[in-house]
Amino acid sequence: MNSLFVLYQKLKNGISMQRIIIFLLVVLTAATIFTQNTEQTHKALDIDTNLVLTPEPKHSRINQMVTTLLANQHFKRTKIDDSLSSIIFDNLINSLDNNKLYFFESDIEKFETSRNLIDDYLLTGNPQIAFDIFNTFKQRLNERMRAIARMLQSEFDYSIDEYLTPNREKEPWAADVKELDEVWRLRLKNDALNKKLAGEEWEKTSSSLLKRFQNFHKAILQYNSEDVFQLYMNAFASAIDPHSNYFSPITSENFNISMSRSLEGIGATLRSVDDYTSVVEIVAGGPADKSKSLFPDDRIVAVGQGEDGEMVDVIGWRVDDVVQLIRGKKGTTVKLSILRAGKSLDMPTDEIKIVRDKVTLEEQSAKSEIVYLNEDGQDYKIGVVSIPAFYIDFKARSAGDPDYKSTTKDVKKILLDLQKENVDGVVVDLRNNGGGSLQEAIELTGLFIADGPVVQVKDSRGVIDVGTDPDPYIVYEGPLAVLLNRYSASASEIFSGAIQDYERGVILGERTFGKGTVQNLIDLGRYLPLQNEKVGNLKLTIAKYYRITGSSTQLKGVIPDIEFPSAVDSNESGESAYPNALSWEQIQSTQFETYNGISDCLPELMGKYKERIAKNIEFNYLLEDIEEFKANKLKTTFSLNEEIRKRERETAEEKKKLREEERQKQAELKIVDKKEISNGSSKIDDPILEESLRILSDFISIKMG
Repeated sequence: MNSLFVLYQKLKNGISMQRIIIFLLVVLTAATIFTQNTEQTHKALDIDTNLVLTPEPKHSRINQMVTTLLANQHFKRTKIDDSLSSIIFDNLINSLDNNKLYFFESDIEKFETSRNLIDDYLLTGNPQIAFDIFNTFKQRLNERMRAIARMLQSEFDYSIDEYLTPNREKEPWAADVKELDEVWRLRLKNDALNKKLAGEEWEKTSSSLLKRFQNFHKAILQYNSEDVFQLYMNAFASAIDPHSNYFSPITSENFNISMSRSLEGIGATLRSVDDYTSVVEIVAGGPADKSKSLFPDDRIVAVGQGEDGEMVDVIGWRVDDVVQLIRGKKGTTVKLSILRAGKSLDMPTDEIKIVRDKVTLEEQSAKSEIVYLNEDGQDYKIGVVSIPAFYIDFKARSAGDPDYKSTTKDVKKILLDLQKENVDGVVVDLRNNGGGSLQEAIELTGLFIADGPVVQVKDSRGVIDVGTDPDPYIVYEGPLAVLLNRYSASASEIFSGAIQDYERGVILGERTFGKGTVQNLIDLGRYLPLQNEKVGNLKLTIAKYYRITGSSTQLKGVIPDIEFPSAVDSNESGESAYPNALSWEQIQSTQFETYNGISDCLPELMGKYKERIAKNIEFNYLLEDIEEFKANKLKTTFSLNEEIRKRERETAEEKKKLREEERQKQAELKIVDKKEISNGSSKIDDPILEESLRILSDFISIKMG
């Protein structure tokens, strides 16, 4: 039950980031095959491609209720005016065609007459504008299907010099059919070239790309009035902040069902980014986490079933449909074709295999290990405490079970065990910890401090509540470091921020996610009972977190005392990457006393760190990757010449091969379980953790000296 709660919290955040963005990047084969297949599909599904959708009678009342709640109960207290209307308008267009692949300039000009009227529509409960835009989109999609089928009656010529501009966000809308056809021809040629370079024959390529587009088209054709209304309400909610969402009745039901099934799969949260299904978060203890082969911001290109199942191209698919392919029974294998984070669209993909399994509470729990290392001629014994989530078994605790599971209880036992082993220091690893229970973040902090405030929470009325350590007893008083990355969020930021403010430990790693907001899920049926009608739910932001210094964790996150280089671009990942994210702000500081153990040591720690990483091959690789990532971000066009693309891929593969050869020559650290100290000799292949251990060793040496 506890692990379900943890995943529920994470998936809520994941879904809030999706905002139902729909994209398409497709290729079709011969027109006759296209016509036969689509006619058969439509006949089997009894779909009318020209069906015009209209609002249901209940939508007007739901519209007005959602408007009232978002205007009056959201933390931001947003005014419903023309300024907000313009943002909603752009959100609605982008949710359907953010890359300008379907609508014509004339369509947008027609819609523009409503840009500053949506606020009036919301207040009066008139959602018709969303249906007008969607029905036009569906019409343009039908036209694209026929046009692309004609364009792909023969294979492309890859010997000529042509270039693709994949991101058309800042490009003008196509003026006519001829102009849009040329945009699609280049995109289709790029997709086909990628498959050709992967060794695929044209017949298979055209067939697989046809299936990709048919699945997307089928999904759009199956949209009903409720789906379009949900698009509209989410365009509204996300105009206020990225974590507020409207869930239609069926979406709410599917979401609840998924909570009981989501633990049987690979353990990853996904969202749509451009035309790709991108990994948001890896669930701690899940199959993907254990495989060490899938990471945040990786993009899923294709999915296959079993060891030998055919790979199904999923570029352009809705996230829900991709999830259905990935999810499966425990013990079965799913294959994923992955375009790695930071790689450009013209780079080769990796194929990985993951065995589906359930994420158990034990696997979600905090764990520890002991690391032995030698730094500057001195031996150190460091305890590493990995905390994947801030969890608590609310049901067991409410029932009075004294043995209920929680992060604080588990870590307390670990710390006591580590002290029996006489460790010299402790590293708390919060990388990829997306948060969880606020109370657990407060109580966990209390294991390392005597007493005092830990976090401040301000609601929409401006009322501030201070969360305080309830226990004056310190469980662990020794040297401490906390390791973070960009995916450490929410409760992780509260804990690490408090440790930093008290100067209780050294904060290391990357700047955190920056999610400093609190959401509440509202059953709209409580406010709007409709006879024999289901209404849905609204998730809205109701409060903000602040550190004990008064600084919000929103947007800025926690900045480490020693910040490691990061391959993650903060403009592309994290709270600050979301349009309309709530702002950072400062409130009054609380009263607290620091331990004065960190700031004086930082200059020397930083000096040793810089000297060491200059000689660290993995850090040098990371710096190279960061520069390559930045270069790829600046690259706006890609060659569609086969020979040029081959050379680019060969260069990338040679670089990868040389790195692997160099790694084999590097020294190894010894990691052992505390029960097997005498004979353990495992390799540490985590350069970030290794450097964190050495910095803590430096800190111990400085304090002892």
